[in-house]
Amino acid sequence: MSRVCELTGKRAMSGNNVSHAMNKTKRRFNVNLFKKRFYLPEEDKWITLRVSARAIKNINKKGITQVVKEARANGILSK
Repeated sequence: MSRVCELTGKRAMSGNNVSHAMNKTKRRFNVNLFKKRFYLPEEDKWITLRVSARAIKNINKKGITQVVKEARANGILSK
């Protein structure tokens, strides 16, 4: 399973490890993902999502209903 946030669409980035001697080797910057359950009162059901820390902050700010609605409108969430 790829490391992608199901609400924001954030993915792992690639970059370089840089040593003190300025040698560069490839590395990945992974997304800070959590598997969480959310209750949708409009649909009267629980959904389990893999969400990033940024998405959890958005949910706390806007509410799960609004964030899921925006993700479905953008075509990111299909659940």
